[in-house]
Amino acid sequence: MTTLCYLEKGDKYLMLHRTVKKNDVNKDKWIGVGGHFEAGESPEDCLLREVKEETGLTLLRWRFRGIITFICDDYPIEYMCLYTADAFEGALRECDEGKLEWVKKTRIWEMELWEGDKIFFRLLEQEAPFFSLKLTYERGVLMEAVLDGQRLDLREKQIEQE
Repeated sequence: MTTLCYLEKGDKYLMLHRTVKKNDVNKDKWIGVGGHFEAGESPEDCLLREVKEETGLTLLRWRFRGIITFICDDYPIEYMCLYTADAFEGALRECDEGKLEWVKKTRIWEMELWEGDKIFFRLLEQEAPFFSLKLTYERGVLMEAVLDGQRLDLREKQIEQE
């Protein structure tokens, strides 16, 4: 179990460019902040701890937006609690996992993202209600996406994003 959070400031998301860790499944990708649950943590406990550890910021208001099931080759299945947050305090500091940067939401589509992330970014953009999204990858390529039990036509999603 993991958490992932996109902090929002106006028309921007706080993004993390993962460039530091060796053997990182997210190497060179742009993602939100978050990480693995520790023993006894609730999703919110993990969210608050991970955001503080990676950014130096303390969340004041957040929304649980969905649950993402990631299936990816030789990696264990990951269940990720997806959040957005629009109120926080503190000073942004450097992250030991990569570079933090406030990125305009309109620029997200130009960045090196997991293909499935584009699906949930679209859902966030549309203010979709709480959702369940299953993403299956083979060798880094998105092979299947299932939203709330319904398989998505990946060709249709690709056209929609262009």
